[in-house]
Amino acid sequence: MENVSRIEAPPVAQVRQHRFHRREQIVGRVLAYVILILGAFAMLLPLFWMLSTSLKPERGVFTMPPQWIPDPIILDNYTEVWQRTDLARGFFNSTFIALTTTIGEILVSTLAGFAFARMLFPGRKYFFGLLLVTMMIPGVVTMIPAFILFRLLGWIDTWLPLIVPLLFGTAFAIFLSRQYFSSLPRELEDAAKVDGCNYWQIYWYIFMPNAKPIIATLFVLGVIARWNDFLGPLIYLRSVENFTIPLMLIRLNSVYALRWPLLMAGSVIAVVPVIVVFILLQRYFVESVAITGIKG
Repeated sequence: MENVSRIEAPPVAQVRQHRFHRREQIVGRVLAYVILILGAFAMLLPLFWMLSTSLKPERGVFTMPPQWIPDPIILDNYTEVWQRTDLARGFFNSTFIALTTTIGEILVSTLAGFAFARMLFPGRKYFFGLLLVTMMIPGVVTMIPAFILFRLLGWIDTWLPLIVPLLFGTAFAIFLSRQYFSSLPRELEDAAKVDGCNYWQIYWYIFMPNAKPIIATLFVLGVIARWNDFLGPLIYLRSVENFTIPLMLIRLNSVYALRWPLLMAGSVIAVVPVIVVFILLQRYFVESVAITGIKG
């Protein structure tokens, strides 16, 4: 019995190696958490400083050493910036442009992504490759030709240059849609064909109900991009009543160049809707990124 117990007992070297691996895993996990915490702190620090500045009086902005927690806390900056600028109009303009372009982009891009993922037609890979090539072209290359075209159409100082091009979809959204639809099981499509569904019915009744993650991802990315877009409205918009939130804030900065608390208060008001949208849809966003990144 003593010999049997000695044979069955694990060697001391194996036990030590197992403990060493456990310690390596723990140390690696701790280092990963430390790096993530430091990265999150570095990214949240400007936002915290913006919020802190929006609650300070004018004399407390550039005090040294910096005052992170305002004393006293001033809420009048928010009411004053809302009264002195037409932020309500800017919110309406930005919301209308962001929702219209994002919804149109999602419908067209998911249709094209479904076609590239599920439909067999001549030159499918060639056209998809050309689509990916367009993603490598910088926007500044097409900026002047696009401006000349929209000027000839009489679209300057309207929302049409900001809305119409995006209603035809974007290369990035089509790419994400194609990646996601390629990851769905082939059995869903085969079962729908057996029931007599055509490609449109397969797309609308089978694939779209299962595409909540990619729809949420495109919605979040689209709304954030259009809401924060500064260059497009700056080029095409002239009238104050057509200005979006970024142009309203720049106008605030030019009128009140030395009143930083007002500018920071307006920035806090502008960033709240974006944060709310991301928090509500972050679960689908992470799921979609994981799936589209795995499927080739």
